[in-house]
Amino acid sequence: MHGDGTGKNQGDDAGGSISLVNAALGGDRPSFERLITIHQEGIFRMVYARMQSRADAEDVVQDVFLSAYRNLASLREPELFKAWLYRIALNRVRDFMRKRKLMSLFGFTSKEADEDYPDPGPDGFDHLAARRFWSRINDFLSSLPPLQREVFRLRFIDDLGIHEIAVALGRNESTVKTHLYRALDKFRTEGSQYGMSPQEES
Repeated sequence: MHGDGTGKNQGDDAGGSISLVNAALGGDRPSFERLITIHQEGIFRMVYARMQSRADAEDVVQDVFLSAYRNLASLREPELFKAWLYRIALNRVRDFMRKRKLMSLFGFTSKEADEDYPDPGPDGFDHLAARRFWSRINDFLSSLPPLQREVFRLRFIDDLGIHEIAVALGRNESTVKTHLYRALDKFRTEGSQYGMSPQEES
């Protein structure tokens, strides 16, 4: 982690994504397919981190991009395409989890979490180190209140900026910053309890 984690992300300007979004808004399907290529891995990581099932995550990700394509005309600010996409993904994850909970009430069992698919993590981590790292991160995240947990994930795991997080969650930036600071404060004071060294992460 770097600093307080509240610096703004450059968003979709890098790599000409804004021009691709504008072209897609104009009806150019290849441009939208290129956007899928750009964002698919990040969306999958985000969804899988919350669901822990590769098959379920793949289904949800497919639904995310179908929904984005169908509702593309509702996007008013092309530069916020990434945040808008993550908001759709968050909503689809919540919908799926609600359905899974309902199914469990009626005796239907969900797929168990994947054992052979490592948690998504930073590039360059070997398989064992990645599992250990994400196990500790998940233990810490489970100790946070829901909104702090989501803000922390979106900032440091999904690499969204403050404004993008605000758009994705439908909250104002002040609220996002408040919850991020609280989560960071807990990380700095209690991170060692989860096998992490906060002073080395800052």
